[in-house]
Amino acid sequence: MLPDLKLVIRLQEIDSRMARLLHEIAALPKHIAEIDRKLVSQERKLQADRAALLANLKERKHCEGDIQLQEQKISKLKDQMLQAKTNEQFSAFQKEIDFCTKEIRKSEDRILELMGESEALDKNVKAAEGVLKTEKAEGEAEKQQARERTATDRKGVQEFEAERAGIVASVKPSTYQRYERSRKLRKGIAVAEVVAGRCSLCNIVLRLQFIQDLKKAEDIMVCESCQRILYYNPPESFEDLASEQGRRVSMS
Repeated sequence: MLPDLKLVIRLQEIDSRMARLLHEIAALPKHIAEIDRKLVSQERKLQADRAALLANLKERKHCEGDIQLQEQKISKLKDQMLQAKTNEQFSAFQKEIDFCTKEIRKSEDRILELMGESEALDKNVKAAEGVLKTEKAEGEAEKQQARERTATDRKGVQEFEAERAGIVASVKPSTYQRYERSRKLRKGIAVAEVVAGRCSLCNIVLRLQFIQDLKKAEDIMVCESCQRILYYNPPESFEDLASEQGRRVSMS
């Protein structure tokens, strides 16, 4: 195999691996933002549960305050009843007392309802607090793992960049220019292996003379269809050779 061809094959490996690493690095902020979004959502749920419990407690206190006011009012009305001079006055005071008593009962009934509701609300708050605590711990651990992975990826990119620079300095400028043209044209994949008489990426059947010239390895050759640089790996074992001959027979 031509030295330049070996270099561009390695160059393709480096560029593909670098692209994956850079994709992972670029995904880190989005990943962390997604973790934070989940935490914010859980925090909002906890706030809503706490607000519902607080509203319940406030209404209970309000009802308790109303009961005290009605009781005070009843006490004053009873004092006034003692001074009533006519049956009409006495009856009027009694009606007001009855009304106040009914209001007290309403408030007491409502307090009982609120106490029953508060048990469920309190459970919701405690459950939300537990979930938030767990998600925060898991989120921080996940963030740390992502940061460590990104640091490793960045180190890998630096190492690949150094190796790439060495390859670019060693390969012929014309070969490197051809590689870059194919890479830009074909979304980063500039090199393809010939398998069973076909370009392994665009899958076009190659001319027999083209394959023979490729096997001679006298010059860099590109696919006539996709314009990728092609290479051919000859069989290295008897089984591989038999398989290759079988493919040739099936093509003829």
